[in-house]
Amino acid sequence: MPRSMRALVAGEIGEPKDVLRLESRPVPTPAAGQALIRVKATPIHASDLHVLRGRYGFTPEFPTVGGHMECVGRIEALGPDTGGLRTGERVVAVAVPAVPGPPVTGTWQEYLVAETHRLLPVPDRLSDSSACQLAVNPLTALLLVTRELGVRPGEWLLQTAAGSTVGRLVIQLARHLGIRTVNVVRRRDAVEETEALGGDEVICTGDEDLAQRVAEIAGPAGVRKAIDCVAGHVGAQVSQALAPGGETVVYGALSTHRQTDPAALTIPLQARSLIYGTRAVRGFWLNRWFGTVSPAEALRALSEVRSLVADEVLTIPPGRPFPLERFPEAIAFAEAPAHGAKPLFVFDDGRDAAGA
Repeated sequence: MPRSMRALVAGEIGEPKDVLRLESRPVPTPAAGQALIRVKATPIHASDLHVLRGRYGFTPEFPTVGGHMECVGRIEALGPDTGGLRTGERVVAVAVPAVPGPPVTGTWQEYLVAETHRLLPVPDRLSDSSACQLAVNPLTALLLVTRELGVRPGEWLLQTAAGSTVGRLVIQLARHLGIRTVNVVRRRDAVEETEALGGDEVICTGDEDLAQRVAEIAGPAGVRKAIDCVAGHVGAQVSQALAPGGETVVYGALSTHRQTDPAALTIPLQARSLIYGTRAVRGFWLNRWFGTVSPAEALRALSEVRSLVADEVLTIPPGRPFPLERFPEAIAFAEAPAHGAKPLFVFDDGRDAAGA
C-alpha cells in the first residue's frame, strides 16, 4: 500500500474550478470501528458543488477533500478489533454527513477512512458506475415514495422534474409498486420520453396549466401526494393543485440552481391554499435522514435499494468516467445543460466504472 495518495482538495469556499487543487496526501490509517477504502469510483453530484460554493445545508472545515456523498471501492485494511467485514470486500461507502454527527472525509481521493456502519457490501455483478451511485438518488426515491409519503398501490403521485435522475427512478419504483404517476416536465420534447420511461401521465408546464391538467387527470378525488425538487413558482403550483389535505414533500430547488441570493430561494405559497385547503408542505434532506435514523435502519434501507438495483427494478444510467486529473472538464460536464450521464471520478483504468 502506498504511503501517499492523490486527493482533490478545496482550499476555501468558491467556484469549484477556482478553489480545487490536486494534492498529494498521506494515506489515512483506520481506527477501531473503521475501514480504509481504496476508492474505485465516486460521482460528482450537484450538492457536492453546492458544498464548495457554501450554498448547501452544511459547510465543512476548509481545506476539505471534495465529494461528500458516496463512492464504491474495496476494503484495504480494518482498524484494530474491527469485525463484521473483511479485507478485500467490495463496498459502497456512504459519506453523507450525519446531522448531527462527526465530519467525514470527502470521496474525491484514492483512499478514505469510513466507519464500518457506513459500509454496504455490494455484489460484483453491479458495475462500479451503478454501485457508486447507489446511496443517494435511488435511496432518495425509495424514501420519498415509501417512507415520507407512504404512497399506496393505486394512488396518484405527482412529481416535478420527472426527467431528473430521481424522477426517473421514482417512475420505475412506482410502476413496480403499482402507483400511478403524474409527471411534470418543462419541455414539450420531454413528454414522449417520460411516457416511454413508464410515466402514466405527463404535464408540460411550457404549454399546459398544471392545476387544470391535474384536475382532468385525477378527477373529483384529486391527487393528495406530491414530491417536488424544483421549488419556486412550480413548487407553489404543485401544492395548490393538490386535493384538500394533500401534502407536498420538497427535496430540491432546481429553479434556483444558480441563485446566490438566499432571499430568492423561495416557494411563494398562498395562505388561502394552505389554510382553507389544509394542504401541507415540508422538506426532506437525505443528510438529515441519515442523522435521525439508527445505523441499522439506514443499512436496511440501503440493502433494499441494493436489491432493487441488483434485480433491475431500478436502473441507474451508466456514468461518464473522468480521471481525477481532468477535474475541470468533469465539473464543466456536470453543470452542462442536459448532460445526461452522471460524471464519475474513477481510479485505475475506469473500464468497470463505465459499465464494461
